[in-house]
Amino acid sequence: MIITASRRTDIPAFYSEWFANRIKEGYVLARNPRFGANVSKIVLRPDLVDCIIFVTKNPAKMLDKLGLLENFNFLFQYTLNPYDPDMERGLPTLDARIDLFIELSKRIGKKKTIWRYDPIALSEKISPEFHIRNFAYIAGKLKGSTEKCIISFVDVYRSAKQRLAKAGVRAPDEREMRTIAAGISSSAESSGIQVATCAESINLDEFGISHGKCVDNELVSELFGMKACKGKNKPLRKDCACARSIDIGDYNTCMHNCLYCYANFSPKLIKKNISMHRGSSPLLIGEPDGSEKIFDSGIKERAGQLPLF
Repeated sequence: MIITASRRTDIPAFYSEWFANRIKEGYVLARNPRFGANVSKIVLRPDLVDCIIFVTKNPAKMLDKLGLLENFNFLFQYTLNPYDPDMERGLPTLDARIDLFIELSKRIGKKKTIWRYDPIALSEKISPEFHIRNFAYIAGKLKGSTEKCIISFVDVYRSAKQRLAKAGVRAPDEREMRTIAAGISSSAESSGIQVATCAESINLDEFGISHGKCVDNELVSELFGMKACKGKNKPLRKDCACARSIDIGDYNTCMHNCLYCYANFSPKLIKKNISMHRGSSPLLIGEPDGSEKIFDSGIKERAGQLPLF
């Protein structure tokens, strides 16, 4: 079983105390995002969890909790983008986040600290050259602190379409994608960083950029010397190749409020959900009230079957 924490919200940034309590209690409850009364109980035991994949823009509050994970396999996917606060809100400065990345890498190792440069978007202020220049700057700073970078080009989801259009933000066309890929490939190579795309149909092999996946069972197997869970999730995007995992986050709960985010689509619901969060609850949002239909994970061994959603 691979756990993602989370592609729906930033658990390390905003819910680290809750996550620490879940580790201590040995289980977590996760709602089905489409059928909220259906809840999965996931047992958090090192012998049952292949890997926990943290997806974050700011892991500062997780640093003092890494000791709780000493018996677990885990890695971090750390997003470092150079956008201004109009695009990514409420974040520390880029240099502060780079310093934090380096500190995290020192603590857990560069192989387990993966850089995400994602999503790549364009506007009147954001050109292909902007990305080439800033990617090179970040890659130079991260030299020796990571070996892998995942990139993707922005998808204009329905939930973010209006926000992006109002700000004049768009996806690159194929020519612009290739220009960006050529530029970042050179600086990545000089910094010893391998670049792969996530959920992209475009072939960038000529630039040394392969097709990749953010939930990567092959990487998990390589890092931790064990056979990780196989099978695919129902794709979140057309070309998604991610291995099967279970996400313990919830939509409309992330306080970064990034302009391009697909997981936040209702300001009212975000406010309501945040007010319902309890650090001691097995659910990220709210408390179980007895109306839930709880499915026990029922795992007998590593890579066992889970109710998927």
